Amino acid sequence: MHLLPTQFVASPVRHPDGVVARLAGGMQWFAAYDLREGGMLRSVPVADVATLGPRAQQLHARITAPRPQLLLGQRVLRFDQPLVAGILNVTPDSFSDGGEHTGDPAGAAGVGTDMLAAGAALVDVGGESTRPGATAVWEGDEIAHVLPVIERLARGGGVVSIDTRKAAVMEEALGAGAAIVNDVSALSWDERALEVVAKAGCPVVLMHSPDPKTGGHGRVAYGDVVTEVFDWLDARIDAVVAGGVDRTRIIADPGIGFGKTLAENLQLLNALPLFHGLGVPLMLGASRKRLIGALSNEAPVAERLGGSVALAMKGVEAGVQLLRVHDVAATVQAVRVWRGLRDQALVG
Repeated sequence: MHLLPTQFVASPVRHPDGVVARLAGGMQWFAAYDLREGGMLRSVPVADVATLGPRAQQLHARITAPRPQLLLGQRVLRFDQPLVAGILNVTPDSFSDGGEHTGDPAGAAGVGTDMLAAGAALVDVGGESTRPGATAVWEGDEIAHVLPVIERLARGGGVVSIDTRKAAVMEEALGAGAAIVNDVSALSWDERALEVVAKAGCPVVLMHSPDPKTGGHGRVAYGDVVTEVFDWLDARIDAVVAGGVDRTRIIADPGIGFGKTLAENLQLLNALPLFHGLGVPLMLGASRKRLIGALSNEAPVAERLGGSVALAMKGVEAGVQLLRVHDVAATVQAVRVWRGLRDQALVG
């Protein structure tokens, strides 16, 4: 059974109690679910969830529960409104910046500082490309890429996440001041990764990839990509919790662009609210992805700003808590305008 929140309303005002529900403690309200079960699909009012049995009630509770804030030293990440995470690549073959920041930690840190000043809640630093066909990076080189940048950003008071699959890189980055681990393999590529995260007690982003052991771009035959990605993440979250990570420190990412066709990516994006049934904050990383080019006359990476902002706002409308983007200022501006519209709707 899976529940997709639908029939979103501008405000809960003037709706009787129990008719609408709040999505993940955020700024969106909805009145019904699309119930997916046994290959069947039907619409169910929120008020009728109690009649659907224990599994539906569990999903409803997860979908509507506020997400606990993350305390990261002196900083706090609150998930009652959408936040922007800036992408900062310091690897020679990044698909988005072509190695622009490689070998210049001060310059890279300056870019990260500009992202924070533009409104990013955190900066996600990566030292190895995960694009299809990317060359593997030895962990020593990856550490050398990211550490000087992380140290500078952390000293300046910014929240930093480390984008890596490698336990050794996680350890060094956390020691240098990174507060969050973002792993495209959901802690399955390196057998020590789960132990490192559990010991550190840090938040972790678990991303879906169909073949995490080989980089996440393998192809699989999906029957229903939405429910299969959900079930994979649900099982992986349970495994990571069993390994010692508190569920309140986990963030989930459906892995847009990783081993999925254009149609499958679009299906996932249209069904994003369903993933609140995981009961954890969601991250969406669709910025400058190939699907934007596929839908816009093969626009090159540098010309995908409009599509990137459109997908970010799709995430905002779906209640996604973290938007991982390259173009921070434009996305923050879009989110602020959306927030103004929502604030006005909620006061009548």
